[in-house]
Formats: sequence, C-alpha cells, structure tokens
Amino acid sequence: MNIFERVAEHRAESDRLSWNGTFEDYIALLREDPTPAMTAHARVYQMIESFGVEEVGGNKRYKFFEQEIFGLDRSIEKLVEEYFHSAARRLDVRKRILLLMGPVSGGKSTLVTLLKRGLEQFSRTEKGAVYAIEGCPMHEEPLHLIPLELRPEVEKEIGVRIEGNLCPSCQMRLRTEYGGDVSQVRVERVIVSEDNRVGIGTFSPSDPKSQDIADLTGSIDFSTITEFGSESDPRAYRFDGELNKANRGLMEFQEMLKCDEKFLWNLLSLTQEGNFKAGRFALISADEMIVAHTNESEYKSFISNKKNEALQSRMIVMPIPYNLRVSEEEKIYGKLIQQSDMKHVHIAPHALRTAAIFSILTRLKETKKQGMDLVKKMRMYDGEEVEGYKEADLREMQNEYLDEGMSGIDPRYVINRISSALIKQNLQCINALDILRAIKDGLDQHASITKEERERYLNFIALARKEYDELAKKEVQKAFVYSFEESARTLFENYLDNIEAFCNWSKIRDPLTDEEMDPDERLMRSIEEQIGISENAKKAFREEILIRISAYSRKERKFEYSSHDRLREAIEKKLFTDLKDIVKITTSTKTPDATQLKRMNEVIKRLIEEHGYTAASANELLRYVGSLLNR
Repeated sequence: MNIFERVAEHRAESDRLSWNGTFEDYIALLREDPTPAMTAHARVYQMIESFGVEEVGGNKRYKFFEQEIFGLDRSIEKLVEEYFHSAARRLDVRKRILLLMGPVSGGKSTLVTLLKRGLEQFSRTEKGAVYAIEGCPMHEEPLHLIPLELRPEVEKEIGVRIEGNLCPSCQMRLRTEYGGDVSQVRVERVIVSEDNRVGIGTFSPSDPKSQDIADLTGSIDFSTITEFGSESDPRAYRFDGELNKANRGLMEFQEMLKCDEKFLWNLLSLTQEGNFKAGRFALISADEMIVAHTNESEYKSFISNKKNEALQSRMIVMPIPYNLRVSEEEKIYGKLIQQSDMKHVHIAPHALRTAAIFSILTRLKETKKQGMDLVKKMRMYDGEEVEGYKEADLREMQNEYLDEGMSGIDPRYVINRISSALIKQNLQCINALDILRAIKDGLDQHASITKEERERYLNFIALARKEYDELAKKEVQKAFVYSFEESARTLFENYLDNIEAFCNWSKIRDPLTDEEMDPDERLMRSIEEQIGISENAKKAFREEILIRISAYSRKERKFEYSSHDRLREAIEKKLFTDLKDIVKITTSTKTPDATQLKRMNEVIKRLIEEHGYTAASANELLRYVGSLLNR
C-alpha cells in the first residue's frame, strides 16, 4: 500500500463531495430530492437503517451495531423503534433527551461513539448529505431563510416541513451582505465531523462550581466589543458552544447527571421548543438529538430530587443492561484483546467461553420456573435447547425481571484479570484454567465486592470450571473418535439396520450366521440415551431418522454419518464411552508405547488443524482430560 497515494485519494474524495451554490440552487435540489432537509433525528434513524435490518426470530437486528455491540439486540431494537424511529417521524419523543442508563462497562459510551462515527460516515453519502448556509457558525438549515409568513406555501410547494429561525449571525449577514435577497445567499455542503466541530458536540462535566454555561451556548468575544460597540452585536459573540456546534446532528452529554441542576435547566427550552438562550439575543433555534448516559445509582439519586422533575419529564430513559448471552460475551473479550498489544498470545479454545460463562452467571437472577437452574437458564438465553422447556418458557424468563443484567461482573474486570495473567507470567499461551485462576485471585482485590458476593462468585467459578470440564472432554472425545472413524461408521450402519427393522416390524439377519434376529433394543437404547432420548420418545426419534433417509434417497443423496447432527452426537458419545478406558490410558500414561504415541500424535494433529490449538495447548488439554478421567 502506498500511504501517500491513499491520503491523496481520500483528499480527492473530500473535494468531490464539496458543493457550493445559491439558496435558489438549493431549492432546485430539494425539488428533486427533499431528503437533505430532514431533521437531525431523521438523519440518525436513516443512517442506522442504511446499514441494513434483518428479521431474526420475529425480532429486528440492526447491522449498524453488530460489529461493536454484542448481546444487546433486544435493548437496541427497543431503542431504535421506540426512540429513533418515533423521533424521525416527528412524534413528541424527539422533544426528549435520550438517557442511556446502565451499569459500568455495559456499552453505553460505545453505543454513542458508534452513532457519532456513523453520522460522520453517513454525511459523506448522497443520502446523508447535509447542506448549510455558508459561513454560518451553526451550519444552519438554509430553509430558515424563508420568512415565517410564506412557509405554508413553500412547504406545500416543495413538500418539506420548515422549523426554526435564522441564528443572529445569519440574520445580520442577510441584511448587510445580501441586502435581504435570500435567493443569493450562498449554501454549501458540509461534512459532519466531531474533530472539526460540525454537527457533533460532546460535553463532559467538570467541577459544578466552576462550570461555565458558555461551554454549552457560546460566549462574548471581548476582543471585538470595542470594534462593534455592543454585546448584542452577533459579530461580538462566539457561537462556539457545544449546543451551537451540534446543530444538525448529535450532542453527547457525558455523565449528565453529575452536572449541577441549574446548569441543566438550559436544556429545558432546547428539548421542548427546539431553541436555547445565549447572550443578549432572542432564542436561538437548534435541531439536534441530545444523548446522555449515566449509571443506575446516579439516576436514582437524580429522580429522588424534586427539583429535577421538569427535566426528568423531558427524558426518555433507555436501560442498557449487560449482555446475557455467553457466545456474545465471548465476542466482547475477543474484540478487547484484539485491540490490545497482547493479540500475539495464543488463547486456547474455550478459554474465553469459560470466562464468559462465569460473567453471565453473575448477572442472571434465579427464576421461579420449576426445575430451571442458572446453568440451564444461561444455556437457553444463549440459544441452546434444554429438554422439557420451550420458546415460551424462554420469553417468560426474559420478562420475569425488568432489572436482570443491571448488576454482576463487568467485562472490564474479566479483561483486566486476563491481562494481569498474561503480563505477570509472561505467557505465550493461556487456557481456561489460567483465566479462572486469575479471576479468582482478583476477587480479593475487588473493593466493591462484599463477602456474600465473593462466596457467590466463587461458586460461579466452580460452575464455570465444571462447564469447561465437559467442553474439554467433548473436544478430546471428538479428536479420538476421528482416529476411530471407521468404528463410528460401523456403529452408525448397525444402528440404522436395527431401527429400520424396529419400525417395519421385521427381523434383521446376522451377517455371520445368517439367522434372523429381533432388533437389538439394548444397542439402540445405549446410543439414544447418550443424547437424552427417553423411552417414550424413542419411537418418534427412530421414525424421524427413517423419514430423513427417505428424503435423502428421493434426492439421490446418500445419508451419511454426519447428515443428522443429534444422531452423530449420540454415536460419538457412545463410541467415546466404549473407548473411555483407551483414552484414559493413552492420555495419562507417562511412557506411552508406539501405538499409544501414534494415537496421541494423531489426536494432537487433529486438535491443532481442526480446533485451533497449538502443540503446547493441545498437550495441556490431553493431560488435563486424562486427570479428569482418572478421578
């Protein structure tokens, strides 16, 4: 890659996007396509939709968020539909501050950062183009040039709603530079940019006693007062507050509830009427989405103060809980590690999953549903099937607690502990046990964890290790079964012969003696029991297999060992049970003979090539599984 060529291409692309013309040209442009005149809320919603939406299990999944936000599909769907979509349609929710409320490290800041980066990117597309009065410090919508009395006619003519008035600066320029001729006012295309302070503002509170409202609304330029003679002259005022610069886009209010309530009163008029007070001017119009975020304890303190009722009524509070799906939590850890300088360290398969299991267990609440424990609930939340429970049970559990996911271990703690283990021991490879050990050691240093919580968390570490033990045994099982694949195929064919005879009320022939025999019920049940097929369900399962074979036959396809996932799992588990003693001896012997060594090497090769292990982590896994089988 030629760096300077790419820089030149990027610059050329920015030049290509530039547009400059008169207000008359802009009106002609709107006659062809009125979308550039959309509101800030509509722009944010259109930006989210432009990345694509898909239906998954009756729910909408917005692709815009999927690379950075994991496991919050339900919260995001609610956020987009109940706030962004409604606000884009000019419903009353657009006159509210969007307050994201949730636990630390839950994704609130990431979500707002995504919106800001998305708006920047969207403004570079034709669909997301933003046009403003040239030279306006607030990048104002040019339609504000239309006098109030004429707006109903113009709106009908070009099919666009016009809201808001000219800022003081543009009012003066219209009189002095253009002699009141709106048709000649220059209009330009602007690119939304946080760095350039165009369409995005970010406010972070400091000491409430020294906080200056000028940070939000701009301030008097004292160096020009002697030149222009008045504080009410727009030329003597700097329209450079965050509310000014966020016009036409998004304003992020970080830790909003840490601000003094008198400071926040300035937002009352902006949210309800779309304008704010600055200096010695009339109310200044602003079209922007205000997004704030806070944690639960600060929010509860805020709503308990009666002085805040007016502002509270102008908020839409959206809970952003922790992710509650193990597979999605694993992606969070993977993303954070990839962003670090430790990505060269090999993390053994299932290590991050084991850490995720622990984290999710700390966030779940016990359900009142009979027979459902936290581990089963965790599996159902992650999309796994749990025998005896259906989709309706899952939905019932998800709606059982409104605050589920608002407490528990946060992703930062787990990543901190993984980092600590990597740095302290200078490891080139880390496995699930290393991570669980690091998490356990860190509980003593976690100041906010009570003694009772520590006991609960230690129990969850034990449960996470138990889950890992099963995963480890299953991994080795698959690798060993591969070495005995011919045995698996033979067992598979034998099972098919027996269920065919069972379902057809016929006999099977012994391949050696040629005598007729009844189907081998003991063999069939020994396989079916491996995947929890009950006595009552065995007939339906066997018939299902035959129907699948028939369907394959009609399509002239061969029904293979791998054609039915559950049957393949049952065959592998049965074979592994039969081979358990061989596996135990092979993995635990200190001086393997030639046959055992050959088998070990085959298994290690399989673990490396098919499952993502290194030679070191594969050997560690075999030793660990050997110790488990010898217990």
